[in-house]
Amino acid sequence: MSSAAGTAAFLSLGISAQEERPIPRLAPAMAFANLRKVLISDSLDPCCRKILQDGGLQVVEKQNLTKEELIVELQDCEGLIVRSATKVTADVINAAEKLQVVGRAGTGVDNVDLEAATRKGVLVMNTPNGNSLSAAELTCGMIICLARQIPQATASMKGGRWDRKKFMGTELSGKTLGILGLGRIGREVATRMQSFGMKTVGYDPIISPEVSASFGVQQLPLEEIWPLCDFITVHTPLLPSTTGLLNDSTFAQCKKGVRVVNCARGGIVDEGPPQDRALVDHENVISCPHLGASTKEAQSRCGEEIAVQFVDMVKGKSLAGVVNAQALTSAFSPHTKPWIGLAEALGILMRAWAGSPKGTIQVVTQGTSLKNAGNCLSPAVSVGLLKDASNQADVNLVNAKLLMKEAGLDVTISHNPAVPGEQACGEGLLTVALAGAPYQAVGLVQGTTPVLLALNGAVFRPEVPLRKGLPLLLFRAQPSNPAMLPTMIGLLAEAGVQLLSYQTSAVSDGEAWHVMSVSSLLPSLEAWKQHVTEAFQFHF
Repeated sequence: MSSAAGTAAFLSLGISAQEERPIPRLAPAMAFANLRKVLISDSLDPCCRKILQDGGLQVVEKQNLTKEELIVELQDCEGLIVRSATKVTADVINAAEKLQVVGRAGTGVDNVDLEAATRKGVLVMNTPNGNSLSAAELTCGMIICLARQIPQATASMKGGRWDRKKFMGTELSGKTLGILGLGRIGREVATRMQSFGMKTVGYDPIISPEVSASFGVQQLPLEEIWPLCDFITVHTPLLPSTTGLLNDSTFAQCKKGVRVVNCARGGIVDEGPPQDRALVDHENVISCPHLGASTKEAQSRCGEEIAVQFVDMVKGKSLAGVVNAQALTSAFSPHTKPWIGLAEALGILMRAWAGSPKGTIQVVTQGTSLKNAGNCLSPAVSVGLLKDASNQADVNLVNAKLLMKEAGLDVTISHNPAVPGEQACGEGLLTVALAGAPYQAVGLVQGTTPVLLALNGAVFRPEVPLRKGLPLLLFRAQPSNPAMLPTMIGLLAEAGVQLLSYQTSAVSDGEAWHVMSVSSLLPSLEAWKQHVTEAFQFHF
């Protein structure tokens, strides 16, 4: 960039001459700490309400609401807890202006529009553990019923018949059970059916073969599973990739007489158009309502879990069951909190410095403690980059990734191992840069304080604290002019702004970065043009 005053770039963010107001702020680790009132719109165990109230939350319970009634009730609620009856549609989410969190007391979130929630920055969480045991036990019961035709024999007896020979069954011992989906429920099914002497094989694209082997399941490709199994059970979510997973083609590869249990979602097995009761009434089919979570224990556990998750989130203790914003889970870690604050600060700095950047933002972590931190720090960088835009006031860690993509920005994440002797302070480094442009900022965390270490290779010693509520004015100029600092202080005084602290970087390309901590941001940087090469300000 030219050092001539006429071609220098100047940018004032945060307070404009027309509208003096601070930049909207979001403390990432406590993004939902102002949640005060929660609506429970489905039937839940009374413990849910009690835990929420004991945690300091106001609770309203109203069931069987129409969409219109639900929207009205949500107008003064920040939280919503549902089971499966309430449909949290895009219309509901967009109309509920205060809504911050939707909690599903159960595993599936089919009744929540995740895309609409994510776009609006509404966190969605579920209770992944609450139903697991009950669903696993139901599955095991169904396997036994298929093996011994217990429901059919019961119906025959109730019909006054003694059809002992008709209901010849099979032992489970020595048979092979294929388990599709090896998460919490699949794992519980495996360990229980192994006690019957069954051999368990399975498939899961996420769980590693080493992990599944630890609970006795050999992972195989699907094409190898079909011909091996005497019984197959499915425990996957209903996704485009799992819809119709068992169909005419896969059944053709199976053993004749294979028995299939689906206690997950109906669409996983291609049942054909359910226009009549032909499938339900078939003599080889055992069917029941969706009873996986229908135990007193599961309902109590789900109500308790979702309430505890809400209270822990509000108190900033932890975050569990997150469906649409994994970065937030790390935001509650004591180690990660200040790093997320640093990442957001560097994003704000980059936007103030580069204007409205386009292209690729490079996020680089360094140090063993940050080896796996890139995935949670990059959304925080995105929050800082986007939050100053006039139409992105509600950007947060939930919707940052989506809004970045729509803004024409891409984020790349990489990690460099720590290099001994290169870090005088801190246990890691975070670098944010704009690819192909002269904008690079490096920061680290000292104790719990995010600090700025360098701009474009010009190192600050000591580092510059990036404290919340601390406006910073940065400019680049020659360090040799003894009149420069008095001149700058005079310009601040003319604007009614007090200088709180002053630091400079090492000289790079004949100039140094100067950082002033000031009492408030300037309405304009016009008066600075004749004195400096480049200037910008931001409010962290």
